[in-house]
Amino acid sequence: MLRLLVKALPTLAVLGFGATTTLAQDDVTLPRSMIWSAYDVGSGGYTEASAIANAVQGNFDTRIRVLPSGTSIGRLLPLREQRAQFGFLSNELFFASEGTEEFATPDWGPQDVRVMLGRPASVGIIAAADVNAKSVADLRGKRVGFVKGNPSLNIKTDAYLAFGGLTRDDVEAVWFGSYGALKDAIISNQLDAMGMVPTSSFAREIEASSRGLTWLNFPPEDTEGWKKATDVISFAEPHKQTTGAGIDEDHPVWLLGYRYPMLATYAETSEEEVYNLVKAIDQSFDGFREATAEAANWATEGAIVPPADAPFHDGAIRYAKEMGYWTDEAQAWQDARLARVDAVKAAWAEAQAAYDGDDAVWPEFWGSWRAEHLAN
Repeated sequence: MLRLLVKALPTLAVLGFGATTTLAQDDVTLPRSMIWSAYDVGSGGYTEASAIANAVQGNFDTRIRVLPSGTSIGRLLPLREQRAQFGFLSNELFFASEGTEEFATPDWGPQDVRVMLGRPASVGIIAAADVNAKSVADLRGKRVGFVKGNPSLNIKTDAYLAFGGLTRDDVEAVWFGSYGALKDAIISNQLDAMGMVPTSSFAREIEASSRGLTWLNFPPEDTEGWKKATDVISFAEPHKQTTGAGIDEDHPVWLLGYRYPMLATYAETSEEEVYNLVKAIDQSFDGFREATAEAANWATEGAIVPPADAPFHDGAIRYAKEMGYWTDEAQAWQDARLARVDAVKAAWAEAQAAYDGDDAVWPEFWGSWRAEHLAN
């Protein structure tokens, strides 16, 4: 069992981290102390953040405190308020850069966030085997699950449907209060399809049930389908999955590759600081690569290149170029994503100038403005 030994920082260090002395060691310069935000204690994101922090602390003279939170705002707010320097985040990065969901309020809006590293992961959509669906398009008219208050899951489900030329209007969208309720509904024949992580225990439960499961494929040669899916979520890419419920080397499936979690910061964080932390993590890889079943996927070669939920930080790109990982394709993706960020910020400013209503109604106005003035 992984022992989480992340050292707590004294209050003085927490309050003054922005001015702490930096320490040079083995051509890597790190702050004397750092605070990283992450998912709640017990989550995979927290476990991996803690393992990486411990490995870095074991190799370099720095102290790292991991600050857990169960909400998107709770993970990003410390970065915005400069109470933390870095965060292990998920799709809140995408929503923050787009100024949507929790970040559509007047006190947030589009955030200039940047990715430093992102662990490759995969996700897809399963249908109960008795539905006899062979492709996403076969879900037309079927019961597809969504979760209230879970925009990360819901936007991925929208992307799955888009791949098959569908929208929520083409299926029977069924809403539940939790992700676990979707699994139970599949088993009890109240639902036909839902988004799923291939290695999750939920997938195993459905596979073992009387209904069984079928993974719906997202083959990379279907360029039209991938164009539709990435118009919804720009951070997805084809991923060949060879492990999971109903999946093995002899029966692989093509799913949506994405990044979870992602080590992130704001664009204003210095290039030198980001470069040195990425380098330190790379040099500490052997100290955390076996911390979880997925931790080996933090290998820098795959974790420091697009796609991701936001543009990459200049400091990370500098290290990627130095190591020979950054390609012309990666730069083209980066340029397009930065252009998108600029377009979203410009649209936000234009919408604000045109709005004279109450703050409570602003998110609805912004959503309509986006739909009319901001192409995917």
